[in-house]
Amino acid sequence: MTAGDPSAGGRLDRFIEAIEVTAAWFLAAAIPDTYDFSRLLLAILIFWGMAGAGYRGEHITVDLLGGALGPRMRRAMDLFSNAVTLFAMAMFALMMWLKVLDTREEHVLTFDLRQPVWIYYLVAWLGLAASVLLLAVRVYRMALRPEALEPPGHSPSVE
Repeated sequence: MTAGDPSAGGRLDRFIEAIEVTAAWFLAAAIPDTYDFSRLLLAILIFWGMAGAGYRGEHITVDLLGGALGPRMRRAMDLFSNAVTLFAMAMFALMMWLKVLDTREEHVLTFDLRQPVWIYYLVAWLGLAASVLLLAVRVYRMALRPEALEPPGHSPSVE
């Protein structure tokens, strides 16, 4: 094959055309707003997941002091920490609500499909509102009805 060989140019042209067709297929298969949807749906997933985890007490905890305390002091510490968590989550939900209103007012849209972002923020906020509600129920039950937080069939340990 030499530089002037017409068959070499034809093969190269076909190779380039195959690359361009492949690129066109990838472009056709690309989902618009993939980045926007994935980050918005991830926020929704996290905020809704926090509701159940917070109520069941399945969030990450550090129990440095709890092991050294008696059951009554441990319960008081748990009640206090859950009340602080409730307050922080309520402030977070309030700020997220303001963000929902702000995003709606500013007409923020996704990049490709131009969908309103505030709707996704609202759905995420509903998860935060559920977290606040369930944490309030948890704090109430911890304070007045601790047996209601025990899973069925679980007997509290005697220390």
